[in-house]
Amino acid sequence: MIMTIDGPAGTGKSTVAQAVAEQLGFDFLDTGAMYRAVALAAVRRGCNLQEARELAFVARHARIVFDFSKRPPDVLLNGENVGHLLRGGQVTGAASFVAQVPEIRQLLVEQQRQIGQARPNLVSEGRDQGTVVFPDAQLKFYLDADPAERARRRANQLRARGEVVDVAQLQRQMIERDTRDSKRAVGPLSRPADAQVIDTTHLSQRQVVDQIVAVARARIGG
Repeated sequence: MIMTIDGPAGTGKSTVAQAVAEQLGFDFLDTGAMYRAVALAAVRRGCNLQEARELAFVARHARIVFDFSKRPPDVLLNGENVGHLLRGGQVTGAASFVAQVPEIRQLLVEQQRQIGQARPNLVSEGRDQGTVVFPDAQLKFYLDADPAERARRRANQLRARGEVVDVAQLQRQMIERDTRDSKRAVGPLSRPADAQVIDTTHLSQRQVVDQIVAVARARIGG
């Protein structure tokens, strides 16, 4: 079974998908980490984030591998474990530009599909998993939440990393990113027509995970 979990930033996709995969004994694919890894490579090279050709060059030469023997999987960029470097503010900002480049999206979508073929029991989270990457996935979920709550969650993550954040500014940035993501030509953020929608604003992570796992187990039992 391939399960997709899509939605905008701050809805809890990554932590929920990871926990769901753990409970079901599935592999977990954090597709956002792939864009962030390219972004990290671009930041390290001092790339102009407005230059799509420059970013695409970096992506073509970035070897991104998941070590699925670890739970959650380690993210390797050209052989270096970079998972702990992918959630900072600078990389997050750069990833938004990386995700706009059609060539990069096409490259990473193909890699994601290859992973899906190699790891057939998979929980894959992102923004276009149920619409573009795995349109035939057996189960699809779309997580959403109020922008203020999403910003609060993201601020807590950044503060835990020792970063100073402005929640109001973070909320504006999230809304702007949602607009960009929904309007891009390739792999836009959109709700799959056959996805089950879960508003996580007033739900705990455990409640969201339990709801998804219950649906999945009912499907597997069937």
